[in-house]
Amino acid sequence: MDSQQTHPKPPYAMIAILFVGAFVALLNNTLLNVALPTIMQEFDVQASVVQWLTTGYMLVNGILIPASAFFVQKYTNRKLFITAMSLFTLGTLLAILAPSFGILVAARMIQASGSAMMMPLLMNVMLAAFPVERRGTAMGIFGLVMITAPAIGPTLSGWVLEHSTWRTLFEIILPFSILTLTLAIFKLRNITPNRDMKIDILSLILSSIGFGGILYGFSTAGDKGFDAPIVYGTIIVGAIALVIFILRQLRLDDPMLEFRIYKHPMFALSSAISILLSIAMFSAMILTPLYVQTIRGISPFHSGLLMLPGAIAMGLMSPITGKLFDKYGARGMAIIGLTITVVTTYFLSTLDMSSSYYYIMMIYTIRMFGISLVMMPVMTNGLNQLPMAANPHGTAMNNTLQQISGAIGSALLITIMNKRMETKGAELAADAAQSGNTPTTPEGLAAMEQELISKAMLEGINYAFFVAMIFAVIALILSFFIKRVTAETTHKLTEEDQERDTETITTPK
Repeated sequence: MDSQQTHPKPPYAMIAILFVGAFVALLNNTLLNVALPTIMQEFDVQASVVQWLTTGYMLVNGILIPASAFFVQKYTNRKLFITAMSLFTLGTLLAILAPSFGILVAARMIQASGSAMMMPLLMNVMLAAFPVERRGTAMGIFGLVMITAPAIGPTLSGWVLEHSTWRTLFEIILPFSILTLTLAIFKLRNITPNRDMKIDILSLILSSIGFGGILYGFSTAGDKGFDAPIVYGTIIVGAIALVIFILRQLRLDDPMLEFRIYKHPMFALSSAISILLSIAMFSAMILTPLYVQTIRGISPFHSGLLMLPGAIAMGLMSPITGKLFDKYGARGMAIIGLTITVVTTYFLSTLDMSSSYYYIMMIYTIRMFGISLVMMPVMTNGLNQLPMAANPHGTAMNNTLQQISGAIGSALLITIMNKRMETKGAELAADAAQSGNTPTTPEGLAAMEQELISKAMLEGINYAFFVAMIFAVIALILSFFIKRVTAETTHKLTEEDQERDTETITTPK
């Protein structure tokens, strides 16, 4: 099979089934975040323990996503999707029935083992189904799923928790999971190329330790701090394992994850911009609700509602940016989008104790609009430079880096916020002591202490947003080096690519 072959008529019904599955899986990623305090109370566990519902989920994703390139090439898309959806459905059902916290964590990890395959599989089917000149529009629709589902999770979760229990969150997902699985069994067919290959067990172990260790270390750093042995210890072990993993992949003829795809300059550039953009995007998803709920005292539901217009803007813009990408390429869109992101992130770094709810909503929405102009066009431009045989490795790499950069960026900015908060809190306390205006009543002291904490946290949040703005500025500078990848340049495969495709790739019947 020619490595750049695509299907003359894309299988839209089949892609729709994959879309629903991916949407449900991604929605599930953020749906539980708002419910963590409620779950803490019901099972009587500490905050550091309840975090395993999100940390465990992320760890399984971090371990399985790098291996997705192997699974996508080894098994048919039909078999892989049905297996993934079955695991996700089983995990959802177990979560509804969970009698203890340990079983709930196990249920989330079973869910994660299914959802980890969804995005790489869907992206590979899209790349196989559409030619280069039409991929922008197709990937724009894909962006609708990737961006909107996680963004509406907190709002939906906040509304459900005001009217029902946390189990209802899983009960909402279960019917959609069963329906998607049923449709997949009867309607799904195979369109992605497969080849007979064996996984390198040592690579899988090194990948699991490397990505898992780094993800765990950074995800716990925001709570424990980077000076905690469990944090820097797991990061160091993970980094060493990851270096060994990469060196091993470069020596293997048939690697689990192909790092040689970085010889394609536009893919390498798109990865760098995507990493910086993920850090900037995920930071706002954490810092904005923190400001709104902790400093302003606004409910979780209204906090989620504040972020909803931004999610809607990104969802509406995804198909439009796809069409614009097909027509104009990624460079101009990335420059405009990142300029908007830089400016709006600066405004978020200047919040005060009385910033209007609707002002924050407007800035956040415009910021998400700017990000929507960048994310999918840049990612698609990079993937377009890869030969089709390398698509599974490209999508696996993108999804892995997004997980890693999101975790690292969030932990880094939360740590920066905490350190700045501690410094500012000490300064404010010292100033209050020197002024001699310290209240004498317990109520007055409590009120003063709460005011100092709020002011210190505001300073920490603003500073963290300023650091996020610096990441966005670096991404903006890199965007000026983007070059448009056309069908002609994509089809120029190396002799090695052509030989490998001819010898090993067969189309499943």
